[in-house]
Amino acid sequence: MSRSAAPTGAKQRLMSEMKALRKEKWINFEDDDSANLLKWRFALMVINSDSAFNGGYFRAEMVFSDDYPYQPPQFRFLIPIVHPNIYPDGHLCISILHKPGEDLMSGEQASERWSPLQGAESVLRSVLLLLDDPEISSPANVDAGVMYRDRRTEYEEKARATVQRSKKEIPVGFEMPKSFEPAPPPKAENDDDFWAASDEELDLGGSDTGSDDDDQDMGDFEDGDEEEEEQDGSDEEDEEEEDDD
Repeated sequence: MSRSAAPTGAKQRLMSEMKALRKEKWINFEDDDSANLLKWRFALMVINSDSAFNGGYFRAEMVFSDDYPYQPPQFRFLIPIVHPNIYPDGHLCISILHKPGEDLMSGEQASERWSPLQGAESVLRSVLLLLDDPEISSPANVDAGVMYRDRRTEYEEKARATVQRSKKEIPVGFEMPKSFEPAPPPKAENDDDFWAASDEELDLGGSDTGSDDDDQDMGDFEDGDEEEEEQDGSDEEDEEEEDDD
């Protein structure tokens, strides 16, 4: 189905979600804005030194139905990945992609499954978490589940081999991010804030209390001078009267 043929509700929702995801560093869309909105092609990137899949560029696709977001999308990797929760065809066994409502057979709660409050970003972040924290109690790939549980070193070797294969799919000219965290701002050579704070802390004029006392003392001194001047003036007048007599 073409972009123009997509139902209005699904179209608006998906356009908004894709626009937000294009700003993320951990996903790289292969299609431009004119591509089919109901079928996304992209790559998920794993940048985590603690992950067995660190450095992976995993191409994938997500297909949306006409009644999205009331029904979940379908997700699958386009590269074979040995993982307890990934089927050989690349599809995932993950609760968030299961239809809404409680499932008595699987024991999944409705809160664990898809709901219209979820979105494409919720799915993709859950997939990235699942890569490093598989659920082995009900694996989609039993052999991978046993390997993860009993032969972890072998499992991690296969994961690293998958990462190396995935790097061959990196588009020419595309630079893999080295970190998903924003770079810290450059340190200023002249820290004006530091000097401004220092000037405020340095009280070159003394304490406020001392200043008030000084003002009071100065006032007393001035009052005393005025009284002495008045007394001197009175004495001079008395001497002039005595001379006249």
